[in-house]
Amino acid sequence: MGNAEQGGRPAETLGATAVGGTRARLRVARLGLWLLAAVLAVRQLAAVLTTPSGQRLTALETWVGPGGVLHVSGDLYDSTRFTGTPFGGLVLKPLTRLAEQALGWGWTFGTLLLVAALGVIAARALPQPIGRRTAILAAPVVVSLLMLSLPVRTTFWLGQTSIIPVLLVLLGCFVARGRHVGGALIGVAAALQPTLLLFAPLLWFTGPRRAATAAGVTFAAATALAWAALPHDSFTYWVHHLAGTGLGGPADDLTNQSLHGALLRLGLEGPLEVALFFLLGGAVVPVALRRAVRYAHDGQLLLAVAVTGCAAIAVAPTAWQHQLLWVLLAAVGRAGKRARDRPVWPVAVVLVMTLPAGMMLPNMMFLHPVRDNVVLLAALAAATAVPFLLCGSPYFRTPIPTRYAPPVPARFAFVPLLPFLRRVLIRPNLLLELLLIRVTYAAYAQVRLAATGGSNSAGRVRAEEHGQQILDLERLLRLDVERAVNHAVVEIGWLRESFDFYYTSFHFIVPLTVLGLLLWHRPVDYRWARSALGFATVLALVGFWLYPLAPPRLMPGFGVIDTVHGVQDFSRPDYGTLTQLTNQYAAMPSLHFGWSLWCGLVIAIVAPKPWMKTLGLFHPLFTAAAIVATGNHWILDAAGGALVVGAGFGLTYLLQGPRARPTVPTAAEPRSMPSTPARNRAPS
Repeated sequence: MGNAEQGGRPAETLGATAVGGTRARLRVARLGLWLLAAVLAVRQLAAVLTTPSGQRLTALETWVGPGGVLHVSGDLYDSTRFTGTPFGGLVLKPLTRLAEQALGWGWTFGTLLLVAALGVIAARALPQPIGRRTAILAAPVVVSLLMLSLPVRTTFWLGQTSIIPVLLVLLGCFVARGRHVGGALIGVAAALQPTLLLFAPLLWFTGPRRAATAAGVTFAAATALAWAALPHDSFTYWVHHLAGTGLGGPADDLTNQSLHGALLRLGLEGPLEVALFFLLGGAVVPVALRRAVRYAHDGQLLLAVAVTGCAAIAVAPTAWQHQLLWVLLAAVGRAGKRARDRPVWPVAVVLVMTLPAGMMLPNMMFLHPVRDNVVLLAALAAATAVPFLLCGSPYFRTPIPTRYAPPVPARFAFVPLLPFLRRVLIRPNLLLELLLIRVTYAAYAQVRLAATGGSNSAGRVRAEEHGQQILDLERLLRLDVERAVNHAVVEIGWLRESFDFYYTSFHFIVPLTVLGLLLWHRPVDYRWARSALGFATVLALVGFWLYPLAPPRLMPGFGVIDTVHGVQDFSRPDYGTLTQLTNQYAAMPSLHFGWSLWCGLVIAIVAPKPWMKTLGLFHPLFTAAAIVATGNHWILDAAGGALVVGAGFGLTYLLQGPRARPTVPTAAEPRSMPSTPARNRAPS
């Protein structure tokens, strides 16, 4: 007995040590996340307060500016610059007068505190049960996401009050839930933003109805008070402008992400547009409220609140960018039975709410209706369509797991295998892959454009100096064939046109085709190849930034003819309009050649037949000839492209391990797993 007790103590000690180590790591992680949130907050404050006074807090200027409401006698809506409700004008006017002397500082710091309070309340309202790690780390993560979101950034920039109604609703639903005061808070929020009155029926069907009654009574009392104090303004807002329609700018502006704004952007006007707006709104509201009530009864009250807020966005006459915060809260919903599908909805919501719509979708005419209404579509999806899981679902906490290959140590043992780069044996979610590829490429294009400032004289001189260095090195190595090849090709019309077409078309078509075929037929190889391509592209961006280089076609006096873009005017600082669209001096390394080499190597490795491998290897050879013949790259640029591609494959091997080849059942999927769905098995 004594020996048994003595033998058990070390195990207990080890267990306590492990638990203590986990708690310490969580505390460090939490501190780091709060520091990140603080950095984002300071950055936001600095961005606002360092901007000249005439260019920041422009919405607040409608109150305290020289021509603002506080200094001009007459109606609130004489200039249509004020977009709030009459009750908002009645209540906020004295508050704003107090802030007049501290314009900027007081208002901005007050908004910062509201955002922090909003994040803490939302984090504590996450659907239960949640793990200890989530409970500890949720608050700083939510606050950071709020700081990065477009609605909050716009609120800071304009000096708007749109955080206040959201905070009032959350306080009424979570802090004072079920009491008269909670309903009163929601009623005040509705008096400031009328479509938030949708929360009254949510309260009615999910809790003590006295709170719903208090919300309705408070809204009616506040609106009546505003009618009594400001009768003309109230008539202007509720009757003439139909609850705010047309205030603050044209209703068809891209920043109005409501059904009304979308219909106007589609060209509908007059009675037809109004009838269709009420028809669609009448369909959205009951569907959204029914879903919200269901999620509230299921214990997911924050999701219910987000769904109702998304419906309020859709049916509002105007839902400006600073009023769209409800969509971000909808990221709390869990959708998808498979673990590979679970990140799709939250990632899409975060990207939609933090990045411009142009980064989500390319600038193609047939996609403009989607690009112009991407936030509205996300709100409609959250309110009516996304199949969020109920807490009672067996997949709510334990989705169908992702299959991984057995861990294989890399050749260099000192480099750890990153968990998120483990070798996955099943096909990734197509929608998530497309979204991330598009956003990554848009970010790449932005960084590439900003890499050298090609339109300024200093960047141009530096790039031309580097071009002369490359030319001198090629002459030393006897590789300076660019001018001779370019002039020879220019003399043969069909050959020049062929190289131009190959240069402009195959650069994107072939890599996308390879990725698509791998995704569909070889998902394991897809992840490996995609990681290598991503690493190579990131390394190329570093090269663009550190070594801006003028290509042969932009070297004054060199005599190379630009066969693709036409004759460049060297007397102009920006060399024509092309520099306004892309960085003309991002030549080293050549990603035209690098991406083509990646395609050739991947095809040579995974293609089943020799003729396919040979055809794949011809692509980088043709690309090398095209980039030189058209005057867009030096020979050494291609060498740089080959270097970053090799480094990309090397980093993939170091961080992820060798390429996986699933041929037998692995430890992740033993033979005796009859309950595992067939769709989760490894592809052949």
